[in-house]
Amino acid sequence: MRTRLLGLAVAFVCAISGLALSSAPATASTFERYLDLPLTNRFADHDAGGVNKALPTDLAQLTRLVGEARASGVAPQRYGALLFQYRLVQATSTAGIDLATWDPDEGFHAMRGNMIKSYRYYENFQIAHRNLQWSGMAGLVGADFGGGIADVVMMGDIYAIRGLQPLAAQIIEATTSVAGKQFIGIFPKGLQTLAYGADKITPNDLQWFSKQILVMQKAIFSDLMPLHVAFTRDGLKGVTEFYNAGLIDAGVLNAWRDIASGNPKLVSQGNATLLRREQFNVVGWQFDNVRNYRKADGVGAALTYAMTLAGSPSIAGVPALRNFIPFTYRAKMADGRTLSVKTPIANWDWSKFDLRWRYVTTELLPRYQDWVNNRFGNLVATMKVPYETQFESHRPVWNLHKILADAASHTAVSVS
Repeated sequence: MRTRLLGLAVAFVCAISGLALSSAPATASTFERYLDLPLTNRFADHDAGGVNKALPTDLAQLTRLVGEARASGVAPQRYGALLFQYRLVQATSTAGIDLATWDPDEGFHAMRGNMIKSYRYYENFQIAHRNLQWSGMAGLVGADFGGGIADVVMMGDIYAIRGLQPLAAQIIEATTSVAGKQFIGIFPKGLQTLAYGADKITPNDLQWFSKQILVMQKAIFSDLMPLHVAFTRDGLKGVTEFYNAGLIDAGVLNAWRDIASGNPKLVSQGNATLLRREQFNVVGWQFDNVRNYRKADGVGAALTYAMTLAGSPSIAGVPALRNFIPFTYRAKMADGRTLSVKTPIANWDWSKFDLRWRYVTTELLPRYQDWVNNRFGNLVATMKVPYETQFESHRPVWNLHKILADAASHTAVSVS
């Protein structure tokens, strides 16, 4: 009885003094505090870290929080950001990337290691899962474009892009010297800027440009790798949870159903859907922003055009970007004669979605899928090369001077 009375007395004292009876401190780190968060950084264009800076980046903590949310019966839409962050951290942890410090604003040199690790992670998915063709192609082509970013940075550090100016001008002036300066406008805007406005491009512009490409690279990883993790760990159930949380639409869910079917035609179709999501939804608008940078001076257009001149995916049979739509021109002049111009430069810009998608679907995707379907062993052997080696062997922009010099020497202009 005395013990019981003592216990009641302690409880009374604690109650009036506001003290907790438990010796363990109360915690606010429950899943409820993370409900209804927006995906403010889904496309990596606002902050370092994950999809919302209020979310933790510790995998053990996220695992516990998502488990609590699932067990509570709360609607998946309410813990969508938490779920997304959980799958993203699963991906970055496996890839060897610290999500909390993944910040494209730090620049290429600081983020180079993350880029290489992310592309290595892509290729590992393809090696282990034959049907995950989007991931394999993204990893393989990533070395091509990653090497291009490295060269853009080096151009800013070493000799700048202005050295291209006389070569670009030589291509244009092969025509204007014959037909008149009014024909400058027939050439791609990017080439015109390289020829007559390259002195306006500064190392700071090149640094800005490389950072935007780093943002896009992280945005693609952040959007699609969580889905790959969900699928490989929990099958369609994992992807369906993303759909129920409102994180993907029915088209993306059906793409994963196609991939899971094992039917080669449907597998190809599903991966093509993921590819379109990457190129249109994730980076389409970001490429538009880059191309329109300093629009009055044409600086952004010059940089995206230089990317088009230099790009050369390392997939057998896929033409270099500059050869996909080469420049040709034929028209009547004011005096009735016909002007014909042909030069081996790109007459399109990779940053424009419609043309980029045409290149991807007619050249890149079918040849990659042929590699998967008919020479998978060779593909795996290619991907097992250390990614650092893959990355350094694809440094296309170093060839820009040679590309433009060759184009200048092979420009054919005739008047008849």
